[in-house]
Amino acid sequence: MYLVHTPWWLRALYPKLVWQIPVKEKVLYLSFDDGPHETATPFVLDQLQQYGAKASFFCIGKNVMAHPAIYERIIREGHAVGNHTQHHLNGWKTPDQAYIKDINLAAEHIHSTLFRPPYGRIRRSQYRQLKAAHPNMRVIMWSVLSGDFDTGLSPETSLSYVLQYAKPGSIIVFHDSAKAWDRLQYALPRVLAHFKQEGYRFESI
Repeated sequence: MYLVHTPWWLRALYPKLVWQIPVKEKVLYLSFDDGPHETATPFVLDQLQQYGAKASFFCIGKNVMAHPAIYERIIREGHAVGNHTQHHLNGWKTPDQAYIKDINLAAEHIHSTLFRPPYGRIRRSQYRQLKAAHPNMRVIMWSVLSGDFDTGLSPETSLSYVLQYAKPGSIIVFHDSAKAWDRLQYALPRVLAHFKQEGYRFESI
């Protein structure tokens, strides 16, 4: 069970987390979790380049270590990177000290002031410790989930989620991962084409 569109009451419960970006123009913020991946990430980068789009990649530390050249390409092509922990830990199931240690491990490879908790799950106590250790770190959540990680979801439905709910300032989540690949490769080019035609631009966070 997951919420495709983040409701106002959830944003109000956690106001210190970034759920969307205040804008006055037609701007969207694409983000990609769980990479770098040897197939999915180069595909994403090629698509972004084709449409003149910038995005934000929330990378897992161990994947950065496994694919350093792809990680360097993300940065070289002008996209933002963010910390997504070293081992993709679920904050609700991980002791605070171990969770912060894993973030710090990833920070040795990912130099960024952006952090996204895997699964969107972070305790208030973990947030406080994160801010104490990294005062400039911003915790980036989202306003629209593509659902591309859901293997029971059709590619067409994943696309429809984004087309239905994205609006100016939305932070949209895709995943550059093997699990999401079938839906990602279908939905992403169509999202880029649709919103480009509607006069939107895509920026990094």
